[in-house]
Amino acid sequence: MSKENMPDVLVLGAGPAGMAIASALGKEKLDVEVLSPNGPDEPWPNTYGIWGKEVDQLGLQDLLEYRWKNTVSFFGHGALEEQDDENKATEHSLDYGLFDKKKLHNYWFNECNKSFIKWHQGFANKIHFEKYKSTVTTKDGKTYSARLVCGPLAVQTCYGIVGNFSKPPLKKGQFVLMDYRNDHLNDEQKKEPPTFLYAMDMGDGKYFLEETSLGLVNPLTMENLKERLEKRLSYRNISITSMQHEELGLFLPMNMPIPDFKQQILGYGGAASMVHPASGYLIGNVLRRAPLVAKAVSEAIKNKNLSTYHIARKGWETLWSKELIRKKSLYQFGLEKLMRFDEKLLREFFGSFFQLPKNQWYGFLTDTLSLKEIVYAMCVMFIKAPWSVKKGLMIMHGREFKMLLRIIFPNI
Repeated sequence: MSKENMPDVLVLGAGPAGMAIASALGKEKLDVEVLSPNGPDEPWPNTYGIWGKEVDQLGLQDLLEYRWKNTVSFFGHGALEEQDDENKATEHSLDYGLFDKKKLHNYWFNECNKSFIKWHQGFANKIHFEKYKSTVTTKDGKTYSARLVCGPLAVQTCYGIVGNFSKPPLKKGQFVLMDYRNDHLNDEQKKEPPTFLYAMDMGDGKYFLEETSLGLVNPLTMENLKERLEKRLSYRNISITSMQHEELGLFLPMNMPIPDFKQQILGYGGAASMVHPASGYLIGNVLRRAPLVAKAVSEAIKNKNLSTYHIARKGWETLWSKELIRKKSLYQFGLEKLMRFDEKLLREFFGSFFQLPKNQWYGFLTDTLSLKEIVYAMCVMFIKAPWSVKKGLMIMHGREFKMLLRIIFPNI
């Protein structure tokens, strides 16, 4: 394929990140093709949540299927619906939404088709780089070339269910961001890495419950998470009466390093370490940053003498500016600390974190604060946190020094 008739960009994957960046590139008048194991019209199997304020700012609120005003977390003892004084809910007073998967998929599929994006079905197996093009070979031997390839990443495990239960597992109209209560576990299990419940009332007696861990170096298995969720329910004498959907293996790694900007493939979404280290959120960042990256790639591709390496480099430098590298290093510093906290210390930490002003904890979780604002919020929380949390944050184990150093020198 000659340089003149091959596409500008080949995007690997037709999930939310793949379609978002493909659409943005198409709007820049680039010739874009997408290679994915699944067809572009196949529905996405997984759920995507987002804060109400965030989706309003993106102008995509009409794509929500559910929106909760009663948003809470639990950092005390007990389990599920128990709400005595010790188990009092931490109220977030901020809407949270769940996308209608079909509407969200159709929206991005239609946006891509407006730019006449060409779709290919196949599993990318190998990639070969030349100065002015990259060639992807699929498992069945087909090849696709482009001036730039933008690629995806695999995910780690989690376990969730959508179904009906013998009695309500949470209050009517409630969304639970984090429920760290663990009285359903025995003493030995309490010594294991802590997990929390992410749950929502979907109406008409249907609920979504998901058991997950914060972001462990060695993540818990899906079987372990499933067992813990079952224990939560059993402890409250709640049984599953019908199950409409099982959510398997959909948490992206939170502690990935900053990508190597020298590689000739441009990552996006999980492949570009865009998962928020502090919260695990991805979708908001993916939607916000796609137009900026697409514009940078478009300007680079217009220069016909620019190599694939330099085009990818322009994309990486836009996706990860020095400010964003410094912010991620701060987030990773915090995550490194939290991964060493036991269950009691984690509950104390999050109890203090959500006592911050709403604009601070919301901006921290959605990655919408500036570096200066993040540092200020972290200092405020440190001052107000109990001594046990202060001590946990101050103890260094080695890796934290490099993260702090990168805040000062983002190019190391």
